[in-house]
Amino acid sequence: MSDSPGTDGRLPVVTPTRVIAGVCLFIPFVAMLWVGSYSKLTPEFIGIPFFYWYQMLWVFLSSALTFTAYVLIRREERARKGEQA
Repeated sequence: MSDSPGTDGRLPVVTPTRVIAGVCLFIPFVAMLWVGSYSKLTPEFIGIPFFYWYQMLWVFLSSALTFTAYVLIRREERARKGEQA
């Protein structure tokens, strides 16, 4: 699909920016569902077993990835509004 308007004059819904935003939202989902990858006690971090600090790390990573997806989508929506005006 190209970024040129179709026969009805609208831009395509699936764009590379939206795909990247979707991947940013999908990564934490997969990381937390794949329990076998973090279901262990070692390595410890300041006395905290891996199982716990890994999950807490993903709280911050998920926030950063969600913010990244938000910024990408907002930037694309502003660009689309600018093209339509």
